[in-house]
Amino acid sequence: MASDFLKRFRGFGPARKSTEDQPEPVQVAATAPELRASHVVDNAVYLDGVRIASPSTVHETVVELDRKPRSLGWVGLYRPDAAELHELARQFGLHELTLEDAINARQRPKVERYDGITFLVLKAARYVDETETVEFGELHLFVGPNFVITLRHAEAPDLRSVRSRLEADPELLARGTDAILYGILDAVVDGYRPVVEGLENDIAEIEAQVFDGHRNVSRRIYELTREVIEFQLAVLPLADLLDTVKETFDQNTDDPALRQYLRDVADHVARVSERVDRFRQLLRDILTVNATLVAQRQNDEMQRVGIASNLQADQTRKISGWAAILFAPSLIGSLYGMNFRYMPELEWYYGYPFAIALMLAVSGALYVIFRGRDWI
Repeated sequence: MASDFLKRFRGFGPARKSTEDQPEPVQVAATAPELRASHVVDNAVYLDGVRIASPSTVHETVVELDRKPRSLGWVGLYRPDAAELHELARQFGLHELTLEDAINARQRPKVERYDGITFLVLKAARYVDETETVEFGELHLFVGPNFVITLRHAEAPDLRSVRSRLEADPELLARGTDAILYGILDAVVDGYRPVVEGLENDIAEIEAQVFDGHRNVSRRIYELTREVIEFQLAVLPLADLLDTVKETFDQNTDDPALRQYLRDVADHVARVSERVDRFRQLLRDILTVNATLVAQRQNDEMQRVGIASNLQADQTRKISGWAAILFAPSLIGSLYGMNFRYMPELEWYYGYPFAIALMLAVSGALYVIFRGRDWI
């Protein structure tokens, strides 16, 4: 079942035309310490696209690859620690710079080549419906002449489906490490589709909340913008990464199907990049509209407060005016109610009518004055 592709160098680099030109398999001492089994998700050795062994340890994988030069190993790891990564590097001859990146696990998507081994960093993403958030996972790949090592630092991406798909298609898997690399790239990029759809739904909800005057919409816009920016940082570098991989595929394989598959992945990346860029612009416009609407609502509220204040001041003036009018008779009446013995008006025949007239005159004068000033 092996194609002509298997006669070439598996991985990246110049094409090999004879088995003598094949890179020497990694030699490992039998006493080498092992990775903990809990960190090895899956471990397999393939020949002509068919799984021929499932070693229990990474060391057994290396030994099996050494015994069968045309075989292909794929080791899947999940969050190994620094000591285990150093042992992995010793067994497979990984470069110390790539090992440093793998330990730090805070890298942007990139592709680098050291000593015949290609090191790639990919950012996977998945949309969580329950929290309406996007979770990102970092994936490191070591692609050698006859092995692929996948190292996950998060739950995403789940590569079991990729392995199952390739194992179900031995003809594709028989094409070597490049086929595995394509399968992983395709799975990571396909995983972006639900994220794009989820972000699109979130933006539609935010637009409705903006015009409904939702109180926490500004915070949600900010949080969603951060997710979009992080998503954009995961997607944008893939264009250059795929260009590098595509150039290597064009140079090292005569398989048009594999090159076509990779072009399809690049096309999906371009579409996702365009949509994510539109999301960012749309969120910027939504934030501007929201700020305008908030300012307009604040102005309307201030106008309502101003109108209410004016009405309150008008009512206060009226109350104050009537209080002043009523105060004058009360003042005059209180003077007569002191019961002093010697008051000229007490003995005056017209004293009582005079007091009443005085009350009416003062009250009338105040009414005329307040009415003229539109206080009452």
